[in-house]
Amino acid sequence: MAFSRFMIKKSVLMIQRESGQGELKRTLTAANLISLGIGCIIGTGIFVMTGQAAAQFAGPAIVISFLLAGLCCAFAALCYGELASMLPVSGSAYSYAYASLGEFVAWFVGWLLLLEYGIAGSTVAVGWSGYLVSFLKDFHIIVPPELAAATGQKIILASGAAGTALFNLPAFLGISGVTILLVLGVKESATVNNVIVFIKLIVILLFIGFGLMYINPANWHPFIPANSGEYGHFGLSGIMRGAGYIFFAYVGFEAVSTAAQEARNPQRDVPIGIIGSLTVCTILYILVSLVLTGIVKYDTLNVPDPIAVAVDAIHLPWLAFTVKVGAICGLSSVMLVLMYGQTRIFYTMAKDGLLPPAFSKVHPTFRTPWINTILVGIISGVVAGMTPIDDLGDLVNLGTLMAFAIICFTVLYMRVKEPNLERPFKVPFPKVTPILGILSCGALISTLYATFINLIPYFLLGFAIYFGYGQRHSKLRAAESMEEILKAADV
Repeated sequence: MAFSRFMIKKSVLMIQRESGQGELKRTLTAANLISLGIGCIIGTGIFVMTGQAAAQFAGPAIVISFLLAGLCCAFAALCYGELASMLPVSGSAYSYAYASLGEFVAWFVGWLLLLEYGIAGSTVAVGWSGYLVSFLKDFHIIVPPELAAATGQKIILASGAAGTALFNLPAFLGISGVTILLVLGVKESATVNNVIVFIKLIVILLFIGFGLMYINPANWHPFIPANSGEYGHFGLSGIMRGAGYIFFAYVGFEAVSTAAQEARNPQRDVPIGIIGSLTVCTILYILVSLVLTGIVKYDTLNVPDPIAVAVDAIHLPWLAFTVKVGAICGLSSVMLVLMYGQTRIFYTMAKDGLLPPAFSKVHPTFRTPWINTILVGIISGVVAGMTPIDDLGDLVNLGTLMAFAIICFTVLYMRVKEPNLERPFKVPFPKVTPILGILSCGALISTLYATFINLIPYFLLGFAIYFGYGQRHSKLRAAESMEEILKAADV
């Protein structure tokens, strides 16, 4: 069979028609979508990775790392905005690739998005577990160490002896709770998310506001620590490595595009949600990183709870308590949105026949893809319970950067192949912005070379699933074959 058969594409008109015939309820406004984006972006990145990246890679210059990562995301966000306004469907980058680069590339993008949403959801659940265990400890509620860390991880038991963890039960339960909420309905989930986003924004603004009064400018010197002689360990290379590391902090803004089929006015509201949430979060990240490295010396921040460390240094117990509550709420909303995005991508892929039909079955009452959501929840929960957080961050970053680069290329391709399509939102400087997006993604990917090598077996598994199942059950390929049969029979 010719390889060109694997490059068949969905027409833009077909995708637009499908979006208008969806089974999902259209209930989300532009404000809901901005909140959805903020809910997914602000989480592990700001509560954990900011301090770790400053301590290990960039020092106070982590601010520059955030600017570089944010600029890379801005190029991709503009491209997402244009494509989402043209193709208001749940599949996000997967659907955009299907319309432009063909089925095989679309499957590859969907497989990358599993890294971004599925693995990221598990990663965030592990961070959520750590804050929850610490919070409960303040009330003398002790979670046994054996049930609060990844399977096989070395721990200190309650008796003080060394031991090995069995399973991270709080992480599993956190994913389970989010799964139940998503099965009940997206409107209910969005309402909960709006409340959570409000809480964690208040917490972050309190930290910035009070932290500004305790900044010691001496902690910012040297602003760019001298390189240690090793690539990525401070200096200019450290800033780049820091940008690649904290890129995880921006993962999630494009999750807004997965809600296109449940948005009331997707052509207008989805671009607003994507760009609006990214802008708000970039400003907050820069302010938090400045305050964080200004309160305490950067080399003390390589801990699971750097913001709590900074708050403890200024001796405000009530704020330390508030930060923990905000972190728990913040990470809860990130889990919610990541799980939401993953289930909607699988829903769309199943509707296309590339995944089993169970992934697209909608509950008759809740109007949500309930089997899909439960299956994803079980898998994500088990991964969260068994896997250390340190092993997953770069995997998520690499998958996301590769998907972003493909999205930027897709805009260039569609401008050439479909120049007359209606674009309610247009990328400014369309011949430059996507190219800058591709180059900036490539620059950050180069800092993750070792991770790319480690992911080769994952890519091979994805190809095996596609050739073993997806291409054999593709509805588009089946429709094309039937059309050829009818033409041959002169029907």
